[in-house]
Amino acid sequence: MDGNLSPNDLSHIVTADKAHVWHHLSQHKAWETSDPNIIIEGKGMRVWNQAGKEHLDAVSGAVWTVNVGYGREEIARAVYDQLCKMNYFAGASGNVPGALFAEKLISKMPGMSRVYYCNSGSEANEKAFKMVRQIAHKRYGGKKHKILFRDRDYHGTTIGCLSAGGQDERNAQYGPFTPGFVRVPHCLEYRRHEQEGAPAENYGEWAADQIEEVILREGPDTVGALCLEPVTAGGGVIPAPDGYWPRVQEICRKYDILLHIDEVVCGVGRTGTEWFGYQHYGVKPDMVTMAKGVASGYAAIACLTTTEHVFDLFKSDETDPMDYFRDISTFGGCAAGPAAAMENMRIIEDEDLLENTTAMGEHMMGRLGELMEKHRVIGDVRGKGLFLGAELVSDRDSKGPVPEAQVKAVVGDCMKQGVIIGATNRSVPGKNNTLCFSPALIATKDDIDEIVAAVDGALGRVFG
Repeated sequence: MDGNLSPNDLSHIVTADKAHVWHHLSQHKAWETSDPNIIIEGKGMRVWNQAGKEHLDAVSGAVWTVNVGYGREEIARAVYDQLCKMNYFAGASGNVPGALFAEKLISKMPGMSRVYYCNSGSEANEKAFKMVRQIAHKRYGGKKHKILFRDRDYHGTTIGCLSAGGQDERNAQYGPFTPGFVRVPHCLEYRRHEQEGAPAENYGEWAADQIEEVILREGPDTVGALCLEPVTAGGGVIPAPDGYWPRVQEICRKYDILLHIDEVVCGVGRTGTEWFGYQHYGVKPDMVTMAKGVASGYAAIACLTTTEHVFDLFKSDETDPMDYFRDISTFGGCAAGPAAAMENMRIIEDEDLLENTTAMGEHMMGRLGELMEKHRVIGDVRGKGLFLGAELVSDRDSKGPVPEAQVKAVVGDCMKQGVIIGATNRSVPGKNNTLCFSPALIATKDDIDEIVAAVDGALGRVFG
């Protein structure tokens, strides 16, 4: 840990934090009698808190972000050099790293053509929703404005994004929501028994057909876009079953509906082999949003990419001053983001981290499978690359979820062992029962084995 901080320094930092910082996702009442966790330093896959305790981070910064690990001086230098030369200018003008990273990013996304910069995944998704609404007004008299979203998916924290949020506990107490957002059913095959009429075979196609039923109920001439995560993240780490994505693509083309893929979690190598989750399934989206792993948390950056067709819908020779995408993102003009993203992508390429993600993901899937044989509380193991989940159930036959308190106890036990894992929490009522793992793309077999050993011990202590 940083030896430059004295005990007095650390004490002052904790005092200042408790007195003035409003932490994310936290009930602060508990910290009236205890201290919050303050991360002082990180290196590779390990972080140290104010007490000097070392933790192996199995969730890449707790929210699936630090894809290339901590302490990457080459990214810090790239950001430093760029900020010294030119730190910011509004996005109506360009900048050097913005142009170069856009070119690099598009080279990884066949079919995509344009990059719109902003500062967070929530904001990127808001931009996409605004494009859909403006297209509806420009081409369809405002009628084709509805945006479909999927149960259990999550697209951000703003009121607009929560309006497209399939996690009711995250949405609670924030309504009323923006009209024109319509939910479609989830595609979690493990819980198909909870969906009336779901077949044992060809479930993927059936789940996609449920989207078409919603479109027909709403009226195809009113639906402008379908927004989906390639792998549902906070809703339980849910890869779509076989047959799902080809049918989704077919439905969108049939009804002239824009397909918006939210890669905020899955993008930039998280799922292995491919740069983006949707690329595993042969999908050709119209819009793709991304954030977290784009610069591995070394600078704030998010991107909305579109096809040239979508871009062209906003081009016009008319003199109408309203006939363009009238949007701005203040910090979309910060040059640090694309500078960090360029170096982040170089590291992934030079260190073959897509290949490592695939190999380590297979290793972790196998090790979690071994845990499933040992602990009957694990009902299902699923995921893609280094993005994996283990769903905990009270009984494998009924698939009844374990209480969220027990899931939290497993997470807490791992933390005491010095391993940070994640879990679905305060998201899906009665279904916050999935342990979540997203170690950095640099993970080794030893790292994976240490994570799995911690979970093994925690399950044994919590469930006996």
